[in-house]
Amino acid sequence: MDGWLSEVQRRPALFVLCSSLGFRLLHRLLQNLPRPAVVDSPWKNWKWQNLSVSLVHSLLTGTWAILCMFQYPVIMLDLNSFYTPWSYLLIIISTGYFIQDAGDIILSGYARESWEFLLHHMLVIPPFLYVVLTSHYVGGAVVALFVEVNNIFLHLRQKLKLAGVAKDSLIYSTNKLLNFTTYVSFRLGAQFYITWYIVYNYSWLVHAFYFLVSIMLMNIMILIYFYRLLRADFFKQCNHQNGIQKFAQD
Repeated sequence: MDGWLSEVQRRPALFVLCSSLGFRLLHRLLQNLPRPAVVDSPWKNWKWQNLSVSLVHSLLTGTWAILCMFQYPVIMLDLNSFYTPWSYLLIIISTGYFIQDAGDIILSGYARESWEFLLHHMLVIPPFLYVVLTSHYVGGAVVALFVEVNNIFLHLRQKLKLAGVAKDSLIYSTNKLLNFTTYVSFRLGAQFYITWYIVYNYSWLVHAFYFLVSIMLMNIMILIYFYRLLRADFFKQCNHQNGIQKFAQD
């Protein structure tokens, strides 16, 4: 296993590229799957396709990150130096996905409509590339990927909206509650734990300032997401008063 890890670490950029190409191939394969009749415009078709790839990534990496934590709980206590071959590979695969998805958003011509997702990727890709190239903060990146558990339900929510599923339907209501629960536990919880770890150990962590700035920017973004999610799904009276495009809703 160590020999396998050494081989990956000698050529990290190559394996990130392979991951990006793999997700791009998945994007092409998913084009052949049927979709709801209401997904009938170029924008909706692209968004449905993009969400499908994102959902596969979330199912894969969210489960993988949780398994890494259960297999080696010490990863939660040592975010900066402890890692395993499988946790390192997880970060490589996710980095490749984020690069592929950012490219898909830009090349599709829908960067303006999806600017918030593009901004998210621009904040995530540099730290993840740092982790891949240096093998530092692998544990932190694994904990950061806990958010993908929530993304499963967030992507499903967006697909249900594209499919025209009524908000008072059983499937939408169930997903709404699961989305809220996992947002608080897996997204806010993981994000704030990483923030606490960096602040608490700031004096001796390598490049702590860079990661603290990155994590604070992400904190601002996820809190905005959370507010807009609550406004869209739980505070219905606000929806009639404000027609602003919402991060979490759109």
